[in-house]
Amino acid sequence: MNKRLLNKPAFAMLQPPALPGTYTWSGIDINEIVDQCVREARMIMENGFDGIILQNMNDMPIKQHSNFETVAFMTRIACSIKQAFPDLLLGILVNWDGVAALTIAEASGADFIRVEHLYTGVNVTSAGLLEAQCVDILSLKKKIGSKMPIMADIYEVHGVPIGRKTWGDAAWEAVHEAFADGLFVSGKTIEESLEIIAAIKKRVPNTPVYLGGGANGDNIGTLIQVYDGVSIATWIKDGNMRNPINPEKANYFMEIVQKNRN
Repeated sequence: MNKRLLNKPAFAMLQPPALPGTYTWSGIDINEIVDQCVREARMIMENGFDGIILQNMNDMPIKQHSNFETVAFMTRIACSIKQAFPDLLLGILVNWDGVAALTIAEASGADFIRVEHLYTGVNVTSAGLLEAQCVDILSLKKKIGSKMPIMADIYEVHGVPIGRKTWGDAAWEAVHEAFADGLFVSGKTIEESLEIIAAIKKRVPNTPVYLGGGANGDNIGTLIQVYDGVSIATWIKDGNMRNPINPEKANYFMEIVQKNRN
């Protein structure tokens, strides 16, 4: 695994406008979308973030298996970002298709994939039942000789898990039975986030655990001391993930992260 993934990295979520081929696509040309993403990536880099997680959040309605055009357009965006900013860590998150994420990551030279909702277990979501993809992701990884790190979300906050286990047991299962290289978790409050990381670290002490949501300028100074990294979207986008990143908030956030990294 890239050593920088183990040095408390801070990731900004980069979420392009809806891509061509989706119901929510507004007609924006893919060239314009790519240019917009590259400009946003530059701003993220200039504000000191260690990397980007590229996610097609605005492609709706969401389903478990991606369209061919989604894979193609996400690959083009990812390649453009990686070519322009090779020193930025790049993660790929596809709603909600971890197999597609792995193919995009390998094709673009990304540094890891993030798998939300469906790496292990079963979730009830607006897309219906999402079932674990760990077997399919690992089969493809073996088939193509991939060494791409897999970062798996445990109990993503927008889904309702069936047969919910404790945080510690779910984390152990993802790491020791489904071979995740790292984990993302999200607490709804700072207290819950601290409780979650304490429970997980007891079961998988040597696995990097990143805060996947709930970070802001008020709590990150505390949370980055116990988490192994963080991703942020809503707070630096003024409360709405569909907004562009607010550079003043992004800069402020990273100043606090830099001061509190161990």
